[in-house]
Amino acid sequence: MSFEATDGVELAGLLYEPRRPVRRAAVFLHGTGGASVFDSKRTNLLAEELVARGIAFLPFNNRGAHLVKRLRIRRGRRSRSQAGGAAHELIRDCVKDIDGAARFLRRRGVREMFLIGHSTGANKIAVYDHYKMRNPFRKYVLLAGGDDTGMSYAALGERRFHAALERSRAMIAEKRGDDIVPPRISAQMISWRSLRDVINPDGDYNVFPFLEVTRGLSLSRRGRFRYVRAIRKPALFVYGDRDEYCYDDVAGCVRVLADAIGPNPNSEIVVMEDATHGFSGREHELGSLIAEWLLSSRA
Repeated sequence: MSFEATDGVELAGLLYEPRRPVRRAAVFLHGTGGASVFDSKRTNLLAEELVARGIAFLPFNNRGAHLVKRLRIRRGRRSRSQAGGAAHELIRDCVKDIDGAARFLRRRGVREMFLIGHSTGANKIAVYDHYKMRNPFRKYVLLAGGDDTGMSYAALGERRFHAALERSRAMIAEKRGDDIVPPRISAQMISWRSLRDVINPDGDYNVFPFLEVTRGLSLSRRGRFRYVRAIRKPALFVYGDRDEYCYDDVAGCVRVLADAIGPNPNSEIVVMEDATHGFSGREHELGSLIAEWLLSSRA
C-alpha cells in the first residue's frame, strides 16, 4: 500500500490488520543509513505480536529510506520528483511523513494511534513531538535512540568534526548543499545539507547526546536532551544491553537518559538482556513487550 506525506511525497508501506476490524493501530518508523521496512526481518515479527493483541501495524518507508532514491511528489494532477533517501533527508521532514501516515489511518477508521520508532526513528519521535505537541498519537515507543552527532564527533575527532561542520555551512551557503560529501569525511553517501543536519550539535538531530554528557564535552549551546525532556505523553524507551552504538557503555547511556528524563511518571526505560541495537533474535520478545505496554492502563 501507499499514501502521501502532507507535502505530497509518495510513501510505500505495509498494513497488518487483525481479522476483525479494529480502531487501534501503531505506526513504525525505521532508522537511517539505507534502512527499509521491506528488507527487515523485524517487520513481520513485530507485526505478529501486535496483530495478535488486536493492534494494527503500519511500518512504512519514509523519505529517508535507502541511501539514494527519487521521491515522487504529487500536487493535484501534477507530479514531480526530487532527490531523496538517507543521503538527502532532513530529520524535521519526518513531521510530514508521520502526519501523512496518521491521515491514512484516520481515513480507515482508526481512532487510537501509537508511534514506534527504531534508532533514528526514535529520534524522529522526539522531533515530531517537539514540532507537533498536539498530535493524534496516544503513546510513544522509542527503541534504541541513537547519538549520531556524538558518533560523528568520535569518528572524526574534534578538529575534523568542527571543520566538517563549517564546511557544510559554507557549501549550503554556496547553494551546493546537495553535493555529496567526500568519503574522507563520511564513509556513508550523504549530502552536505544532510550531513550538517546530522552533526550540528544545536540541530534537531541531536536528541540523545550521550557522548557529550559522558565525556563532559561542550558541543551544543542549547539544552541537552531538550526534546526528550519535553515529552509529556506516555513514552517507553528500550535499549539492548549489547547495543553496539552506545560506546560500549549501555548502562552509562541509560543512566544519562534516566537523569535527563527525571522523575517523569509517564516515562519508562527498559533494558533487554542479550539484545543488540537491532534486537536481532529477540524480535518476538520485543514485540510482546511493546504490545503489552501499549495496552497497559498507563494514560
